[in-house]
Amino acid sequence: QVQLVESGGGSVQPGGSLRLSCAASGSIFSIGAMGWYRQGPGKQRELVATITGGYSPIYTDSVKGRFTISRDNAKNTVYLHMNSLKPEDTAVYFCNVDLRPTGISRLTNYWGQGTQVTVSS
Repeated sequence: QVQLVESGGGSVQPGGSLRLSCAASGSIFSIGAMGWYRQGPGKQRELVATITGGYSPIYTDSVKGRFTISRDNAKNTVYLHMNSLKPEDTAVYFCNVDLRPTGISRLTNYWGQGTQVTVSS
């Protein structure tokens, strides 16, 4: 059974920083792209950042220069370093991972449970 476990959310003042982590566990053969999405109040879920197995990151325009996505393949973990946070960054953040479970011949997409990030003074 594959699980994605997120941590690191919380409340912070504008201009502050947070680091989110998402660790994949279980019987995993390989991992492809890893990413973060968010869903703000009354909004649709949107892509924040994604990083391929080759470490090529992609960011949505609103977070460029403020957020950094990284991965540790030895730990099956993806991180989202968030700096200069703004109130409009307030959302539930979800990790999303393409991985191949052991014994399965194709990549399967998995979602984390979500972690709340609140930016407010």
